Amino acid sequence: MNAVPFSPATIRVAVVEDDLGFQAALGRALKAAPDMTLAGKALTRAQGLALLQGAPADVLLVDLGLPDGSGIDVIEAATRLWPHCAIMVSTTFGDETHVMRSIEAGAAGYLLKDSDSAEIADEIRSLVAGGSPISPIIARQVLRRFRASPNDAATGGAGASEAPAPQSPGDAPVSLSPREREVLNFITKGFTVEEIARLMQVSRYTVLSFVRRIYSKLKVTSKAEAIYEARNHGLLAD
Repeated sequence: MNAVPFSPATIRVAVVEDDLGFQAALGRALKAAPDMTLAGKALTRAQGLALLQGAPADVLLVDLGLPDGSGIDVIEAATRLWPHCAIMVSTTFGDETHVMRSIEAGAAGYLLKDSDSAEIADEIRSLVAGGSPISPIIARQVLRRFRASPNDAATGGAGASEAPAPQSPGDAPVSLSPREREVLNFITKGFTVEEIARLMQVSRYTVLSFVRRIYSKLKVTSKAEAIYEARNHGLLAD
């Protein structure tokens, strides 16, 4: 393999991603960016851990759902072995458990895969500059987590009265587009993202984008919650 020319301004990016299509899209985005180069790639947790034994990269992009384990293990190892590397999650998992565990393990950014691969180059630059790129739905989730924490109260003494948190109207109507309803119906029937993409004749990333919009509108973070809330709002037939 020919060596990639390196300059002090080049951002070396390593990728741990088992989706070959998404990995290829990332590779094209990095190749098109004049200030970035692909420093290494891995398809599995084991390969990711082995990658960390080599020369450190400036940025590590990690998927969480790897075929042989969790990408969080790779994040934890990277914080020890590559202490100066900025770590960013790129995944389909948007639930609170994965988000908080990733941040606690050392991730400085958290993007869902409905982000366009070309836009990730800009997010990488933001990460290197000291920012923390986070998908909007994830940011709202993290904020809700901290707002709900009883430790947030500055006057948390035993005798302090606790004011109830403001609540949004429970019967607020939820409106889904025809395509979002179509995706929701497929989800309810148990179809996978790949199956839905084939049925709708769109890319899996388009389907993921629809899923994230549905979750955002229903204010949920999992398929089970989405189905439950959709039924409550009359969006699904009994």
